Order: sequence, then structure tokens, then C-alpha cells
Amino acid sequence: MAVDNRTILIVDDSQEILDALSEYLGSAGFSVLTAHCGDEMWPLLSNHQPDLIILDIMLPGDDGLTLCRKIRYNSHVPIIMLTAVTDDADRIAGLEIGADDYITKSFNPRELLARIKALFRRTQFTGNEQMERKLRFLEWRFDTLKRQLQHDDGAVIPLSGADYSLLTLMLNRPNKLLSRDDIAQALWGRDADPYERGIDVQISRLRKHLRDDERSLIMTVRNRGYMLVIDTLADLHAG
Repeated sequence: MAVDNRTILIVDDSQEILDALSEYLGSAGFSVLTAHCGDEMWPLLSNHQPDLIILDIMLPGDDGLTLCRKIRYNSHVPIIMLTAVTDDADRIAGLEIGADDYITKSFNPRELLARIKALFRRTQFTGNEQMERKLRFLEWRFDTLKRQLQHDDGAVIPLSGADYSLLTLMLNRPNKLLSRDDIAQALWGRDADPYERGIDVQISRLRKHLRDDERSLIMTVRNRGYMLVIDTLADLHAG
């Protein structure tokens, strides 16, 4: 049964993986585009608007991390990184440059499909229905439609999907403790793994965007989670 008619672009140099995922995701109702490398990917992005990209890290030419960074210059499209190694380094590197999720190869296709559906749910129901189009807090303006932050000094910061979801979650629950499971559900639609490093990476990215060097805006509550600290709710308003 078809899920919808969303388009997924898969970039991997393995024809076997491209064929297997194309068949599986196609049977789930998605339109699938494939590319073996960045040189094949860019023309597809110029002529199509995929709703999600599955991007292998180890590619000929520009690797997946380089391609992810370039895509993030002008696109918020959700990106799932594929990695052949279990080491945290590649996963963290991907999240640091704006990937939305990652999965190691030899994965079960059902798990990948679940993560794809979770990302689509997150992008569709990320809390906008409860928020103003433009929200001001402290020296920042948050445009929920353009998915960007603007500082009073004029600096504009585009947000990746995960950045956007995390900030939206925190602004919807100011001065409230958010557990790691709360954050993982908002970012990936699942509970946090016991040693989930991705949450720390996303918190670090958001702190960097908000110039929170002193960590007084996003507070770490040891062994419990994180909290967006706004002294008074008058600091958080539409405008």
C-alpha cells in the first residue's frame, strides 16, 4: 500500500544497495531517484526536488560529508547518512554539518523505512501549529516558515531540520526540563540510545547558533537532560 508520492534520492556507489533500496522503498509508495556519486547527484537535484536524501559517506569524488555540507548551503531537505563503520566519528561528523539522522550499513530495511517515516512526521508536525510565524526571544527572531534565526545585529542563520525541531521543542517548552528521550523523539521519532552522542551534537550546534558560549541559555541538567532558560516569559513573544 502506498504511503504517499514523496520522492527519495539515494546516493551510493553500490549498485546492489541502490537496487535493493529502490525496490523496497518503491514498494512502500515512494518515488525513488538514484545516483552513484556527487557528479550524478547534482543534476538530479537541479531537475527534481526530493523530499529526503539518503547519502552514503564513502563515495568516489566528493565524499558524503562534503556533499552534505554543500547541500546545506541552500537546502533544508532531510538527510540520512549511511555509514559502513560503527565508529561514532563519522556519525558525529555528519550531524555536526547538518545531517538529520544516520544509520549503519547492514541495516534492516524496515528500520530505515521507520526512520524515514519518523523524519517526515517530524517535518510535518514539528509544532508550527502551536507557534506564531515569527517568534522573538531575547535578541533573536525565529522565522518558523523560512526556518531561520535572525539576530538583532542582522546576522541570519539557516537551520537544518534537526536544528529547527530542537529549537521548536525548546521554545514550546521554555524553562521546562527536556529529557534525552524527549529530544530524541523530537529529532528522530524514537527514544535515545543509552550512549546516544547525537543529542549532544545537536545541543552543541544549537548553542553555537545562539552564541550560547556561557551555556546559560541552554542549561545542562546533569544526568537528566536540558532546559531552555528564559528569565521571564515576557522575553518570549510573537513579533
